[in-house]
Amino acid sequence: MKKHDPRRYSSLVVDGAKQSPSRAMLRAVGFKDADFKKPQIGIASTWANLTPCNMHIGDLASEAERGANAAGGKGVLFNTITVSDGISMGSPGMRYSLVSREVIADSIETVVGGEGFDGFVAIGGCDKNIPGCAIAIARLDRPAVFVYGGTIRPGAKRRDIISVFEAVGGHAAGKVSEAELLEVERTAIPGPGSCGGMYTANTMASAVEALGLSLPDSSAQEAIGDRKREDCRRAGEAVVKLVNAGIRPRDILTRKAFENAITVTIALSGSTNAVLHLLAIARAAGVKLTLDDFTRIGKRVPVLADMRPSGQYSMSELIAIGGIQPLMKRLLDHGLLHGDCLTVTGRTVAENLRGVRDYPADQKIIRSFDAPIKKDSHLVVMRGNVAPDGAVAKISGKEGLSFEGRARVFDGEEAATRAILGGKVKAGDVVVIRYEGPVGGPGMREMLSPTGAIMGRGLGDKVALITDGRFSGGSHGFVVGHIAPEAALGGPIALLRDGDRLTIDARKRSIDMAVSATELRARQKKWRAPKPYTNRGVLAKYARLVSSASEGAVTD
Repeated sequence: MKKHDPRRYSSLVVDGAKQSPSRAMLRAVGFKDADFKKPQIGIASTWANLTPCNMHIGDLASEAERGANAAGGKGVLFNTITVSDGISMGSPGMRYSLVSREVIADSIETVVGGEGFDGFVAIGGCDKNIPGCAIAIARLDRPAVFVYGGTIRPGAKRRDIISVFEAVGGHAAGKVSEAELLEVERTAIPGPGSCGGMYTANTMASAVEALGLSLPDSSAQEAIGDRKREDCRRAGEAVVKLVNAGIRPRDILTRKAFENAITVTIALSGSTNAVLHLLAIARAAGVKLTLDDFTRIGKRVPVLADMRPSGQYSMSELIAIGGIQPLMKRLLDHGLLHGDCLTVTGRTVAENLRGVRDYPADQKIIRSFDAPIKKDSHLVVMRGNVAPDGAVAKISGKEGLSFEGRARVFDGEEAATRAILGGKVKAGDVVVIRYEGPVGGPGMREMLSPTGAIMGRGLGDKVALITDGRFSGGSHGFVVGHIAPEAALGGPIALLRDGDRLTIDARKRSIDMAVSATELRARQKKWRAPKPYTNRGVLAKYARLVSSASEGAVTD
């Protein structure tokens, strides 16, 4: 047998007489003599029939396997988990959502490392699959390509999942009848794919493409169709080329690459979850990235995409005019992207964008730099005596740039949602939802049910909402999340009381309560940590390990 090739982890598993038992096992799953000489390419599939986001990914994984085999590799399929945010939202099950990001990353790392794959394709189609796959890619540092499972097509009357959440609020306000609510429910989700606006899945797919971990256009394709199947085949081929060329993820995941991802996320008016996930991916890649980097970059990057939830258009409509590649070309031409960053094509960002055509002249989705939706970032990192370690707001400008009101404090999402739907939250209130942080939740649940109820009741421009939890990419309105330190650790948000005056100012990037330092110290002495949600299982393990939201809520 030939000497071990340092680019071939699989040779340690299949070469030599000593590894005869390994080869015997692999023959049973379809390996032939010639396959032992090929690069082994893992295909990490997030297929599951429990959510439309991932129901089609099994077929896409088979296409990636075919691509790897056609390029001279040996593709090997394996699965990891998924949890549906849209289904678990507003329920105790949502506590497992962010936890699943870590489980996905751990499971992919475990299989790729344990089996000795030389490279891998990771295919994700939902909010936590995408960063979970990217974290695994960064940790393992073996040649890899991420493939996005694709966006869902719009439902009847251009509906999507957010239409249903907001219809629930409208129903509570008496604006939507039982029959109308049922009709929205039946028509909003027409088939496979991730939620259709610039919510977290489409945001993170775009950010990962901007990082250079996906082939061009992977983030801007519908879940169903020949383009997505071809994207998967090409990804399988690309990984074999990366193995042969010795190009690893950490050659791609540089600080400049993360700055590109932040820039594209801002231009697209992406989800606040991108802050949490990009911090976590950077940590896994060994790149120093902080909340202050989002502020620094955000000062010079405008919001250009008029995308849902705060805007008008769906991902399918953006795809129809060319996707995100023309946007990246515009950003590059304006000096806002680092064109010299390497990507999984083996070429740089600038080389990939060479020859990309601009959007049609009559399109209305992507604004010009002369007439942006907002001249600087909608992702506003705030600090103050409510959030000394930082908080993340999503301020498009449509909901105003500042808010002052009285605190309406709720310990947990359920109590807040009941109050909103019951008409107990009034104009001028700042809804405070606490004990929903990474430790306190545990799992940092998304507040889509309460924000959807607020919008549905017509209070979107009349109240604010702050939380140590986080938001769905579908949330909009005057909302501030990721407040750190969190309530469960005795952060100032735990000391707020009903009626306290709160001031939130996006221009000053501040969030403060009109409570004296002396009074806060007195309240702190009386505060007692709540009992953990559970002392057993994955949630308890997560709560013991997880870092602050300001550091990406990582467990590694």
